[in-house]
Amino acid sequence: MSDNKLAKAHEAIETAESALKLAKQLISEVGDIPMSSRTSSREYADKAATVSTVLPGEGRIIEGVFDGQNMIDKKGTVYPVPANYASKSKLIPGDVLKLTVTEEGKFLYKQIGPVERKTVIGPLVYSDGQYQVLADGKAYNVLLASVTYFRASVGDEVTIIIPVGTKSDWAAIEAVLPKFGDSSDEEADKKPKSRKKKEELDLEAELDI
Repeated sequence: MSDNKLAKAHEAIETAESALKLAKQLISEVGDIPMSSRTSSREYADKAATVSTVLPGEGRIIEGVFDGQNMIDKKGTVYPVPANYASKSKLIPGDVLKLTVTEEGKFLYKQIGPVERKTVIGPLVYSDGQYQVLADGKAYNVLLASVTYFRASVGDEVTIIIPVGTKSDWAAIEAVLPKFGDSSDEEADKKPKSRKKKEELDLEAELDI
């Protein structure tokens, strides 16, 4: 029985070694993602304050840092942030949030420490099931809720908010720029209508005579 277990253990080790070898080969072929180009969950956790208190009648209060999709507290615990709230509040990675978990179990978020931010402009694209904005030399992920909230479409020029001095894969949509070509078309449509209106008025004037 022990020999059987030992054989299975060797087999498991060989399988793991093969998988690791394959993973290294794939990494060498496509190149690894530099750690400097992204902010890990641990880094967000290190930025979070050590705050987790229980206030009578208010519930539990926790502070954490927004990572683009969720809030991460000092311990590295992940708390889901409603996408609609993140979109309307224009949260970006690094923003400090206060979460109040009420006695009824409701999650109430409040932004208490916005990071320094800047805006950049780029086109909205859709790739591998994710909306992104190409700006500032890279592709920034944006929430689907933000795209829906601002009624953006692929190809639109979009202004996004990104953190200053921090590498981030996520951004918040600030606004969708108007398509300036549409205004000329609208003016062109208005002119014939104006001429037609004038002709109708002249005809009415003649009939009155």
